[in-house]
Amino acid sequence: MQTHTGSTQAPAAAHGHLNTPFLMVDKPKFIDNLIRLRSLIAPFGVALRPHFKTIRAIEAAAYVLPDASSPVTVSTLREAEALAEAGYRNITYAVGISAAKLPRVGALIEQGVTLTVLLDSPEQVQAVNDYCAAHRCTIPALIEIDCDGHRGGILPEDPRLIELARLLADGPAQFQGVLLHAGESYRCYRRQGLQEAADNEVATALRARNALAARQIPCPVVSVGSTPTAFSYRQLEGVTEVRAGVYSFFDLVMANIGVCELEDIALSVVATVIGHNRDKGWVLVDAGWMALSADRGTARAPVDYGYGQVANAGGAVMAGMQVLSANQEHGIIGRVDGHPLCFEDFPIGSRVRILPNHACATAAMHDQYQVFDGLHGTHEVWHRIKGW
Repeated sequence: MQTHTGSTQAPAAAHGHLNTPFLMVDKPKFIDNLIRLRSLIAPFGVALRPHFKTIRAIEAAAYVLPDASSPVTVSTLREAEALAEAGYRNITYAVGISAAKLPRVGALIEQGVTLTVLLDSPEQVQAVNDYCAAHRCTIPALIEIDCDGHRGGILPEDPRLIELARLLADGPAQFQGVLLHAGESYRCYRRQGLQEAADNEVATALRARNALAARQIPCPVVSVGSTPTAFSYRQLEGVTEVRAGVYSFFDLVMANIGVCELEDIALSVVATVIGHNRDKGWVLVDAGWMALSADRGTARAPVDYGYGQVANAGGAVMAGMQVLSANQEHGIIGRVDGHPLCFEDFPIGSRVRILPNHACATAAMHDQYQVFDGLHGTHEVWHRIKGW
């Protein structure tokens, strides 16, 4: 699935001066991943609204977003504030809004940001309308639609859809449309299942739009998306935008689902070998769950990668080698394919890379990305936006 030419692997010598564990980005792979989804979505003629929750680094925004007016999705208001400070103006906050956060939303709108909020209850609509009336402002809002029982949202046939849309349209807030997230697509491990999840997401979105149209309620935004479905759409007629996030880095969950290969994963944790346990066939490294996260997102997948797939210092995947377990600051590496472990491949003081189960969770354990471009011999540091 890679489109770059030549090796993107940063040689171990390029990062030998950095203390481990640290978070590494293979920049050419990162760029290839961005291009791949843009190329897939472009023929449909809909907008791509990337989700910033995975990356959360302003230095990366210029690669993800073509310009300051480009649409972007966030999962925290801190992301929205940082993007606004950098000049980005078209933001959807895709987590259900709470009344306590409305002053921060209002402050961003006062700065000229179009910040759209998400809701699915009369109480949330009332809070947004009350805030807008009290502060003489307009907050655009999307209603979350449930397409697969994954989490929040209401069904397209639920009478509350019309009720909420009318409350927003008739109030000082602004009804913008509907938003769906096919979260259950993360449990699809066959191409047919992914396509069916994508088809269902689109069909459910259109049922919601049509229900609104039948009551003469305009629905300018029809927003769908998850990384698995974003790579699986067969048609998007009637949809206005697609959202996806983890595709920029990919991870072992996505590799299991089948939307990427291990070689496409642009994110890894670099760790140092600090010990051998020859009796148990273990290699000890200085990256535990504080560096890798404790996410076990592949535990029920076709391939369980433990706490991460091991690659060598140059980035080449070492088949059969995984992080078997993780303590706070220790990772235990071993073989899972029944072959004996060759300790000479892991001398004390050498380095390995560990591909993450869940890129968002692993990235959240770090303050910075060390970004290497093996094609051009460059090294950058990107700083993660922290907090909520």
